[in-house]
Amino acid sequence: MEIKRVFDLLELNTNKFAKPDLLAGKYNGEWVKFSTQEVVDTANKISFGLLKLGIVKEDKIGLMSPNRPEWNLVDFGTQQIGATLVPMYPTLSEQDIKFIINDAEIKTVFVANQELYDKIAKVKSEIPSLQAIYSFDTIEGVKSWNEVIELGKDGDLAILAEHKAKVQPDDLLTLIYTSGTTGNPKGVMLTHNNLVTNFVNSSVFYPRPFDKALSFLPMSHIFERMVVYMYFYMGISVYYAESLETIVANLQEVKPDGFTTVPRLLEKVYDKIVAKGAELTGIKKTLFFWALNLGLRYENDGKNGWWYEFQLKIANKLIFTKWREALGGNIKALVSGGAALQPRLARVFWAAGIPVLQGYGLTESSPVISVNGLGKDENRFGSSGTVLTGVEVKIAEDGEILARGPNIMKGYYKRPDLTAEVIDKDGWFHTGDIGVLEDGKFLRITDRKKEIFKTAGGKYVAPQILENKFKESLIIEQIMVIGENERFPAALIIPSFPNLKEWCTIHNIEYTTNQEMVKHPKVIDKFQREIDKYNQDFGQWEKVKKFEVLPYEWSIDGGEMTPKMSLKRKVIMQKNQELIEKIYRSNDSHAEA
Repeated sequence: MEIKRVFDLLELNTNKFAKPDLLAGKYNGEWVKFSTQEVVDTANKISFGLLKLGIVKEDKIGLMSPNRPEWNLVDFGTQQIGATLVPMYPTLSEQDIKFIINDAEIKTVFVANQELYDKIAKVKSEIPSLQAIYSFDTIEGVKSWNEVIELGKDGDLAILAEHKAKVQPDDLLTLIYTSGTTGNPKGVMLTHNNLVTNFVNSSVFYPRPFDKALSFLPMSHIFERMVVYMYFYMGISVYYAESLETIVANLQEVKPDGFTTVPRLLEKVYDKIVAKGAELTGIKKTLFFWALNLGLRYENDGKNGWWYEFQLKIANKLIFTKWREALGGNIKALVSGGAALQPRLARVFWAAGIPVLQGYGLTESSPVISVNGLGKDENRFGSSGTVLTGVEVKIAEDGEILARGPNIMKGYYKRPDLTAEVIDKDGWFHTGDIGVLEDGKFLRITDRKKEIFKTAGGKYVAPQILENKFKESLIIEQIMVIGENERFPAALIIPSFPNLKEWCTIHNIEYTTNQEMVKHPKVIDKFQREIDKYNQDFGQWEKVKKFEVLPYEWSIDGGEMTPKMSLKRKVIMQKNQELIEKIYRSNDSHAEA
């Protein structure tokens, strides 16, 4: 059957993929599975319940919850009556919550638990449109989402069919508020057609057969949400991890065929694997690093030649099989998005039989613009793959990537002024990213247009390229390159604390706190050597000349990182103003300009 609206996926699954575990979540230590029929029946009851509560087409429903099956059930229930779902990330500030609910004029909000209920209840008196808050968890004195299901249990399916028939492909499916680095969040208007074309055209890059996926990236972002729709489109069961902390255990329990991730998590997985390899001794250690170095030279489509392929078979049997087992043993493909993936990581995971498909896109493009595939000449390391069918891409004179197609948003909600800034009169969406089309086929992102800076000497520096290179160091967890209008680039560095502590132990360096450790002369000298090593790949004007090592990690809760784990550069600059002053205004820093 042809899918025209996202909720058509329910009929598709009923007719073609009916199974006992379309969705699964872990409750009180036990996996609870939701069959296709249960998903359809519950979504229908929610649709009827919302209708009885007076929700009509184009009304807005809020949803604030980590990933769990209830998320999808409320989503489908909302869609089927033509209402619009507005997901909110669980760590939003009260100020943003109040702004979003008021801006979207949300009538009903579903929350996961007590903590999120309290967040919204605090500001409810300042939100005139909000009529009710329902919770997935049972909370005394708080309306349960089961009340909505109960309200809708005797609904007439013929009436629901009439409501569904009124929903058109170009109708608003969802409003996704993207956190602006300055000012209030912007509501990105995405239609059914935006998402349907995106998951249908992305699915051709996915391996088959593919039975189960683990999901842990937030559904409140369009990346994971679109991919979960794609799983439904392909008849794949979706199992929700309990949290980021439980991923390793959940992988062993679910043994999925794949999952989506962000580069930062893959970097952590890789660093842990290398750290374990370093603990080995004798022949085991030698074999481990032989296999690792072999993997780092991997090229696709047998380009390394027969001798390399022969060695790789041995490495796979002896070493890489353990890597695959650590991810559950069944991985057919991982999809990476949200930031640039270091090519060396892509190479080594592909060599280990764990293909990582890097893609590119933005919330405004639903989100995929391009993605790498598994087939011959469908993947190029360091690129974001080939442009999706139906999507056009061109590179502007200043290098900015422009995109046009059925995946591009309707605009920013209530903000035609902001919409006009990013979508020109010919329908081209200006992504704000700089890139090139290699061989007219593979899209390579080089930097964010706004993040490229000019030094006082008039030279342009692309910080992300430098940062990605420096993160190859085992002792550098995070790094931000700075230097706009300054004489030279510099860097703020967050160490990989486990690896740095291990290095300190080996070199008999004594300290009592992280602050003491990162200020130790031998530690500073070690970082200087790492910076010197990775600086070699860059021109004189873009080399990092000075740096400061920070004693704590950047985080989402700390406000330095976005929910998709990219750096909030302005926040980091503001929080470290004194250090930056020290780098550029004093001569006592530990590197020569």
